[in-house]
Order: sequence, then structure tokens, then C-alpha cells
Amino acid sequence: MELTVNGATVFAHTGGRPFDPDLPAVVLIHGAGMDHTVWSLQSRYLAHHGRSVLAVDLPGHGRSGGAPLGTIADMADWVTALLDAAGAAKALLVGHSMGALVALDAAARHPERVSGLALLGIAERMPVHPDLLKAAADNDPLAIDLVTGWGFGPRGHVGGNPAPGLALLPAGRRLMGRQAPGVLGIDLAACNAYAQGAEAAARVACPALFLLGALDRMTPAKAGKALAALVRGGKATVLPNIGHMVMVEAPDATTDTLALLE
Repeated sequence: MELTVNGATVFAHTGGRPFDPDLPAVVLIHGAGMDHTVWSLQSRYLAHHGRSVLAVDLPGHGRSGGAPLGTIADMADWVTALLDAAGAAKALLVGHSMGALVALDAAARHPERVSGLALLGIAERMPVHPDLLKAAADNDPLAIDLVTGWGFGPRGHVGGNPAPGLALLPAGRRLMGRQAPGVLGIDLAACNAYAQGAEAAARVACPALFLLGALDRMTPAKAGKALAALVRGGKATVLPNIGHMVMVEAPDATTDTLALLE
């Protein structure tokens, strides 16, 4: 599905069913240097079980036009413009990593547009090492190797993708490698600069679930649980033996969890 948001063409996967603004809406927001394909299994299930789905490519990512947005706040405001373009009054926001920060900030800034949150691989702060920031800014392939190497848990390094014929780590490298030059660097810089996580969490007024990987080395589960504790009624679930790439390392558990959300 293509939409026009702030004058640019935006692509959103709808899970194989037309988007119906009269149904409960779900917006799935990917992480740094990624696109909608990380939500392939979840988006299809939700779309065939009573939800209207927008698994979106953020500006400048995947099949969406426009320039990548440089701050989490700008991305959060962009989400409300996306809802306007789709004709949806409000939505459940599901985000991973950078996308989780975007969802959190959107719920704090625009509470009337967010019915609930599901946040995967998140922490109050997401600092990025200066060497990685430089490698990403320089479009050095090392940046992708570092992000994928640290992002996947043990399962990603040895195989075992539920989708036959796919391997998690090579697929992650391929996904990030096909983004436009500069995108990963802009995304990582936005994550590194975002310091409003605690403030945003305290302002969230909707139900919020944190889905965390026990072996996440990028946003450790301990940090995710601490952030969840700042949200009124926030709940945290920790998945054993899972790293940062929660929805692709544990697709069934992720889908089952999202299916239960109101």
C-alpha cells in the first residue's frame, strides 16, 4: 500500500489484506537500517485476525521516498501524519529498537492517537559507540557486520530460522545492505542522541507491553525492565535465549503476544 505522508510517497505492507480504517489499527515500526520486512510473519497474522495493519517503511527506508528523519521526535510526529494519511483515528504502535523509541515518544507526544504500545528491544538510552557511528556515517560495511553480529542472539549465529531456506544473520546483513547509503548512520545517530526515554515513559497513558530478549546485548533486558517500571501499568516479558532481534528470533512468541493485545 502506498500513501502520501508530508508530501512523500510511503510504503506500508498491510499483511495481505486491504487496510480498513474501521478496524482496530496496528502500526509496526522497524529499527535502524531496516524496513517493513522484519515484521513479515506478524503483519500477516494480525491482518488475518481482525486488525488493519501498516508495517511501514520509514522515510528513506525500503520502498518509501523522502529523506530519513534525523530525530526520534520527528519520527514520532511523522507517525501521526501516517495515521492521518491512512484515515485512522488511533492505533496500537508496535516498535523494535529505534522503532520502539519512536512508538514510545509518539505515545507521550500524541496520547490521543495511540491506543497501546508493544515495545521490543528497548532501553531508556541507546548509546552507540563512536567507532560504530563513524563507520555507519562513512557507509563502511563494518557497521552492518557490527550491528548484526551484536544484534542477533546465539540462534541467529548458528541457524534455525522458522522460515525454510533462510538464515538469520545473512538475511540481516542483506536487509541492512540494501538500504540507501547514509540511512544507517542517520538512524544510529538519532538513537544515540535520544535522551527523553524516562520522561516519555512517565507520560504514557495507554497500556504498554515490553517484549525483551534475555540475551540482548544491545538493549539488555535489565534496562528494558527498568524502563517498563516507569510506565504506569507497564508490563515486561523476557524471552529466554533471545537476542535483540526479538521478532525474527522468536517470531511465534512475538506473534502470540501481539495477538493478545487489545
